[in-house]
This record gives sequence, C-alpha cells and structure tokens, in this order.
Amino acid sequence: MTAKPKFEFEKEGLVTIGHVDADEVDRVAESFKGRSLFITGGTGFLGKVLVEKLLRSCGELKRIYLLIRPKKGKDPQERIKDIFQNVLFDQVKKQRGEEHILSQVVAIAGDVMLPGLGISEQDLTILRSEVSIVYHCAATVRFDEPLRNAVFMNTRGTKYMLELAATLKQLEFFAYCSTAYCHLHVKTLYEKPYDPPADPHKVIQACEWLSDEEVALIEKKILGDIPNTYAYTKSLAEALVVEKFKELPAVILRPSIVIPIWKEPIPGWTDNINGPTGLLIGAGKGVIRTMYCNSSGYGDFLPVDVAVNGILVASWRNITAGTNNTNRVAHMTSSNDIKVSWAEIIELGRWVIENKVPLNGVAWYPGGSMKSNYWVHFMCMIFFQWVPALFVDALLCLFRYPPVLCRVQNRISKGFEVFEYYANNVWSFDNTEAVKLRKLMNNKERTTYVIEKIDLDLIDYFTNCVLCARRLILKESDESIPAAKRHMKVMWVVDKVYKGMWLCGIIYMVYRCFFAG
Repeated sequence: MTAKPKFEFEKEGLVTIGHVDADEVDRVAESFKGRSLFITGGTGFLGKVLVEKLLRSCGELKRIYLLIRPKKGKDPQERIKDIFQNVLFDQVKKQRGEEHILSQVVAIAGDVMLPGLGISEQDLTILRSEVSIVYHCAATVRFDEPLRNAVFMNTRGTKYMLELAATLKQLEFFAYCSTAYCHLHVKTLYEKPYDPPADPHKVIQACEWLSDEEVALIEKKILGDIPNTYAYTKSLAEALVVEKFKELPAVILRPSIVIPIWKEPIPGWTDNINGPTGLLIGAGKGVIRTMYCNSSGYGDFLPVDVAVNGILVASWRNITAGTNNTNRVAHMTSSNDIKVSWAEIIELGRWVIENKVPLNGVAWYPGGSMKSNYWVHFMCMIFFQWVPALFVDALLCLFRYPPVLCRVQNRISKGFEVFEYYANNVWSFDNTEAVKLRKLMNNKERTTYVIEKIDLDLIDYFTNCVLCARRLILKESDESIPAAKRHMKVMWVVDKVYKGMWLCGIIYMVYRCFFAG
C-alpha cells in the first residue's frame, strides 16, 4: 500500500474570510432580483449546477427559461421535472419547496441545431418581452465530434443565439461560456479576444453546403494544428461574439477544465466520467496501467461550483458596470493559485482508492505509471492492458458471457488520443479579472460565491469525488465498501504473485540461455 501523499501548497496561501456582518448585502443576488433569465445547456453538467445555484442563492429572481429539446418521448417541461429528481437539487428543494422552484423554471422547446433555435413564435414573444440576462452554455464537449456536427452545435448555435439576443428588448447581459483551452497555439492566454483560425461565417456556409462525408474527408486539413473539433469550433464561436461587442452587452467567459463539485451543494458531485473522474475510475478498476504523459506538467482544473460562482460574480460586475465595462473577456482558472502535477494527481487518486474508497469489481490491483517515452508506453499498453483484456474476454466467451474488456480498452485508447495532447503540453492563464473581483466582494459574497482557495484539502476532495462516482455513476452502494476493501487486498496478493511469476520466468530464461549446458 502507498503512503499518504503530501502537498505543500495546502499549508500555505489559503485565504481567510473575515467575519460576515448580518447587515451586509448580497449584491450578486440583488443583481438578479426580479429578472428573467434564458439559459441554453441547462441540462448539461455545468448548466445543472448553474441553475441550482441561481435557485438556491439568488432565489428572488423572477424566472429561468431553459432551452430544452424533447427527448425520449418526453416534452421539455417533463424533462425539467426529471432533472429536479437529481440529488443535486435536494437541498434547494428542501430550502424553497419543489413546487416553488418548478414555478420558477420554465422549459422553452427548441434546439440550438435548428434555425431560429427551433423556438415557437409564442415562446419568442415571451423571451423578447421578459428576458434581460442570457447564458449560452450549450455545446458538444466531445473532442472527437465530427466537424460538421461540432460547427452546427458550437458555432452556428452561437450565431443563432446572438441573433435572438439582438431582439430581446430588456437585454442587459449576454454571457458566452467558452473554454480557456480554445486558443491552443497561445501558451500564455490573456483575458482578451484572439483571432479565430478561420472566418466562422465561411466555415458555417461550407458545412451547410457539404455533406457529413465530404466534410469528414477534409476535416484534418481544415483543423490544421488544432488537435480536435471542440477547440476549433469554440474559437470560431468566440469570434462571432466579439463581432457583436459594439451591439450587445456581451462577454466571453473562459472556464478551464471543469471537474466535480468542491463544496456545495454536494461535495464531489458529477454526472459524467469526463476528465479526471474517468481516469480515477479506470485506474481504480485496474484497467488503466500506463499513460503517456509529462508527469511534472499540470492541467488547469476548476471545480464546477467555483466556475458557477465565477459566472455569477462576473454577471453582477458586468450588469452593475453597464456601459462602463471595458473588459469583455474573463478567465475562470486555477493554476495561478494551485498547481498540482499529473504525477501528484495520480499518486493522490491511487492512495484514495487503495486506502479509503475502493471500487467494486476491480479487474486488477491499481498500479502502473506514467511514461515520458511514447514507445515504452505503447509496449506497456499492449502487454499490461490489451493482452489481459483479450485473455479475460476469451474466457468470458468460453463461458458464453459477452466480452467486456476489449470494448473498454477501445474507449480508453480513444480517450488517450485526446488526453495525451493536453497532458504533454502546459498552458498559463492570466486571471487578472478574477483577482479584481475578489477585491470588490464583501465577506458575505465571498462566503456565498467562493472564487478563491479556502480550506483546501485535496485528500478530502478526491475522496468525495470517488464516493460520488461510486454512488451516482457506478451505482455502487456504501455498504459494499468493506467487501471492496477485502477484494482489493486479494488483488494485491494476486498482483504480487503474478509479478513474481514473471520475474522467476525471466530469471529462468536468462539462466537457461547463459548458464545452462
């Protein structure tokens, strides 16, 4: 078993918030009072947390309109009821009542892929007369999304949103939720617009003219040095927003890699296995044994509740500043405050899974390492991931069970194609705006909308992430943890025996080759 990891920065540089005066006003909540909002992407990971935070901390808002597609035979309002059954909303339902929040959140049937967003004239009339704040968060976050689909969702969808925003009579604030990782050729990104890789209008036109197959044939040539369609289409969308800076009260918000909740309402909550959560699960199940990665490098990760807090504080600042606001781009990043290397993340995750919260059905004892040489990584992947997967799947087929591990390894390989680019490069992000905002906030606001490093404990954070992944994604109950710990000990013995047998075999072969007869 590995020793408990230590992180020096946890002891230093933590922010202390002063006494909260009962008479202090929450100016962020006040800026939403009596207003109606329109949100796209409200059913996504960040969108759900944004809606929950607005209802819980800015409850005197008038209405939240969510753009929602009909799905699986359910109309949009039914989908909102389903979303509110998520444990994420338990606290706000207890605080304000389910009926009350259902009356505040209204579905607008539509789709960012459709002209005019597919919104009916009746709903358009409501939006145009009521909405004063818009958050455009809808996007495909699949890095391997076919280019044509990504352009229609991320770029053309933003164009449609801007066209709608221009018709809103009460509009005071339009926020486009971009990403800090959309201008990858810039190693130090500042809070300013950057030139897009192409003319977004021409790219949209080309994708409308051509079929999926035709665009796929020229996709690599169009992307050039940009590693994926997500970064490409988000940078094009930013350019469309910049074009409207003089006409609309629009801003670009750039969060970095958004990860599970840090503090509230449920520490560790997530609804997906993207990013570090997927790595934790894969490594914890023993199916990821090697990674091609610069172990001393780091990524910029931001808990989703901190990202949402940043969005709301930036909204307050821009709404109150009005036409006096000169900076229209803001970063929501963490690496200027906290740098945790890839090696530290893996060490920490491994320790938590081995010692605190093991997963059920571990295929092999968690292990392996990061490789700085691609070919060493490739050979390790063949021998320690693919060969065991083929062997186990062969046994499953022999006993007439469906094969599993080869399919899992295929998904891991595709994920690594994306991960390796980011894991072997390092970017820096200026966060001057966030620093300015912290200084403007009173103690009540700093407590309610945390956007700085306070009482950070990475061991606790990762433990909460693994617990929530067990409960919400893997559907593993807490009652099974003792059995999982026993299974982990068995797999530790199996791992040592297996490695010992390999070592003995190698020694025997060397002996036969050089010393026998």
